[in-house]
Amino acid sequence: MSDRIEEYRSRILERKPLRLRGGGSKDFYGGPLAGDVLDTRGHSGIVGYEPTELVITARAGTPLAELESTLAARRQVLACEPPHFGDATVGGAVAAGLSGPRRAVAGSLRDYVLGVKLMDGEGRELNFGGQVMKNVAGFDVSRLVTGSLGTLGLILEVSLKVMPLPVAETTLRFEMPQDKALDALNGWGGQPVPLAASCWQDTVLTLRLAGAQAAVRAACDKLGGERIAETEAAGFWSALREQTTDYFAGDAPLWRLSVPSVAPPLDLPGPQLIEWGGAQRWLRGGDASRVREAAAKAGGHATLFRGGDKSSGVFAPLPPALMEVHRRLKQSFDPYGVFNPGRLYSEF
Repeated sequence: MSDRIEEYRSRILERKPLRLRGGGSKDFYGGPLAGDVLDTRGHSGIVGYEPTELVITARAGTPLAELESTLAARRQVLACEPPHFGDATVGGAVAAGLSGPRRAVAGSLRDYVLGVKLMDGEGRELNFGGQVMKNVAGFDVSRLVTGSLGTLGLILEVSLKVMPLPVAETTLRFEMPQDKALDALNGWGGQPVPLAASCWQDTVLTLRLAGAQAAVRAACDKLGGERIAETEAAGFWSALREQTTDYFAGDAPLWRLSVPSVAPPLDLPGPQLIEWGGAQRWLRGGDASRVREAAAKAGGHATLFRGGDKSSGVFAPLPPALMEVHRRLKQSFDPYGVFNPGRLYSEF
């Protein structure tokens, strides 16, 4: 792989804008695409896996499906269920920082990144995390890179924490309006119920329970609801994770609102879908200023996840002090503005 690394370094040292790209499955996400493509898929392969230590290390261009297949053979998983949206790579998944239906109880992808190997704007290979180098300047750099959309450097390698596959899993459905569903989810969240995912849409609340056999059985008896067949349930959660359901189809702007789970129903036009116990709310359509105002009023923020007019910015505007921190980090890692310019914020 040394030739591939040298090729990447040579491209970076030309100091021309580069669009870091794996499978391209997240090209829709973030600001406008800019720069010449630097394809990471040639730098692939699992370089270390210790099932008993619950750690796997893979090169950035490794297909996410390949990594998950390797884990499945040992009945282990990436608990946060990062979505593929196509031919996703491990590096692309970390750069996007997205998590799936289980995120509310399992944590985000950022929580599972133990270390990264990164090539910065000077062509240097840097190691961060528990393996080689202590974090610098007080930042947990391996987690800082997660969700940075490739703006800080070229991810070369990632070490991830993995988890055992749950022993038992059951999916239940309930008929209830949005306000009742939010109340129920927040109530169950404070009880010893093995919740693993939730989804509310069109007066239907779907719950996934996962864990020990006895705990799942007891929760089913306590909560009631309609039990869904295993095959149907697996298809439902997979389609939700990959956004292949009818709700996500079409060209209408798709907003992702991150709010406290206890926030009441949001007074916004357009169909909504609610995940993560009420903390993640999807909205189809809507005016940017109105959507962001509603999210802020509820104590959260809104992201233009897919489609729509990106001219006003994809992500919620940052306060000046926080934007200055972002600028300084960008300057430290990418002083010549090589990596994914404008992908996270237009300022860099």
